[in-house]
Amino acid sequence: MVPFEVAPPTGYAMRMGLPIACTLNDAEMQERRQTVLDAFRNAALDVTSLPLGYAYHFAPSSALPAQIVSLVDLERQCCPFLTFKIIVAADNQEICLEVTGPQEAKPVIADFFGTLAPSHRVGDLTG
Repeated sequence: MVPFEVAPPTGYAMRMGLPIACTLNDAEMQERRQTVLDAFRNAALDVTSLPLGYAYHFAPSSALPAQIVSLVDLERQCCPFLTFKIIVAADNQEICLEVTGPQEAKPVIADFFGTLAPSHRVGDLTG
């Protein structure tokens, strides 16, 4: 059985003892940034700080949920300490991806996914 703890202020369940480290090497990380993460950052309309990570907000589109799921699938394999929550609300509202982890992971999330939305670019993850 995997031990879990509940962080009292947020209610997020976290796995205990996972190292805060990405398993990608430098070349793989560079490629991931160029092919996936930069497009993700450029598509974000807004970024909101959360106690244990960030929420990324995107314009609603039919293609976007599948693109976010692809990103989450890639990232969960190399960063098992992260938790991803995709929110697609009713009435064609913005789509949101919450990326959280242990408190020590917040700077890693900021580095990988960004903390500021570009003010001049909006759109889907294809750029």
